Amino acid sequence: MSNEILLICSVPLCYSAVLLAYRLFGRSGLYMMTAAATILANIEVLILIEAFGMEQTLGNVMFAATYLITDILSENEGKASAAKAVWLGVFTSALMLLFSQYWLLYTPAADDWAAPHIAALFAITPRQLLGSFLGYAISQRIDVWLYHRWWDLTTARSGSRQSYLWLRNNGSTLISQIVNTVIFTSIAFGGIYDRPTLLAVMGSSYLIYIFTSLLDTPVVYIARWLKQKGHIPA
Repeated sequence: MSNEILLICSVPLCYSAVLLAYRLFGRSGLYMMTAAATILANIEVLILIEAFGMEQTLGNVMFAATYLITDILSENEGKASAAKAVWLGVFTSALMLLFSQYWLLYTPAADDWAAPHIAALFAITPRQLLGSFLGYAISQRIDVWLYHRWWDLTTARSGSRQSYLWLRNNGSTLISQIVNTVIFTSIAFGGIYDRPTLLAVMGSSYLIYIFTSLLDTPVVYIARWLKQKGHIPA
């Protein structure tokens, strides 16, 4: 199966998982998905692939799911709940950074087969994890602030807090993702890849975020409808 097909299929897969977790477990399900998506994205981002004629890292779709989560929480559960999800993701990233490096301090047994592979994977990740950590923490805080700022502006314009969901959803995510892309790529891959590759990774990552941001808008609408109809557990 081609990389392009796998990437396209990963979007509905990730977003459906977020929506299902919210439908089954409510706000707690979104917190759970924040932790899971953060861990998976930090591992996935180590893989560099070629797709759609561009070099890009994996993890973009999984990271995009965390922005979907905070937008759903902002819309349905309030700013405090969205901020809690952000700090949960930051805490999860910090734990992963700590323990993935702690594992490397152990001396493996003679019969061990996994340690060399774990070391090969995580020995090169502190910069990636630090870039991910800072990019996530800063851009998500910006995303939550912008979401509610857009909400105030659209409410003043329309007189309704229900209107312009698409604008606050995309207006917050697309701007905050610029911050995330620049911070992560600069810290994680600066000096590792040459400048053209670095810019290509940065550009392709943001193009994917544009794509995933536009596609997550219907999911936020569905989540709001489920909440209004009483289908979300307390």
